[in-house]
Amino acid sequence: MKIIMIYDQIQSGLGTKDDNMMPLGGVREAIGPAVIMAPHLARENLQVSACLYCGSGLFLSDPSEVSRKLCAMVRKLSPEVVVCGPAYDFRDYGEMCACIAADIADNENIPAIAAMAKVNKAVIERFKGRIPIVKTPMKGEAGMRQALENICALAGSLARGEPADDLIRRVCFL
Repeated sequence: MKIIMIYDQIQSGLGTKDDNMMPLGGVREAIGPAVIMAPHLARENLQVSACLYCGSGLFLSDPSEVSRKLCAMVRKLSPEVVVCGPAYDFRDYGEMCACIAADIADNENIPAIAAMAKVNKAVIERFKGRIPIVKTPMKGEAGMRQALENICALAGSLARGEPADDLIRRVCFL
């Protein structure tokens, strides 16, 4: 089953915090956190078909247009599930993840999840009823491996169309 990951410039490994206007792009291989997640994705029978990315500043400059373009890219690639993040404690990227995941779920009828740390309270409060938001630690904190496993487990359940309510209660913000 195919999974698409959506990143900002930092998580894609293609830019720094100062490169926040990086244009939309994508690669048909695992980059960023997907590389670390590979064994967990394999256990869920998920294969990264693409990693899409753009600068968080570019997204925030015109959220609806950037999201529309990302939704079109996702539609063309036809994955079973999309993961936006992990955003950790990056506020702008957290906003980007939640908005794009919600638009994909609402407009493309493809399961989509976001992942971020609890410090992104405002975003979590706005979106937690619309999309699953997997809990992660802040960048550099303990618990990263477990958070990545949780992201993959939830992505696998959603991709297979399995009931995920119990898993969501355990690993997501409610």
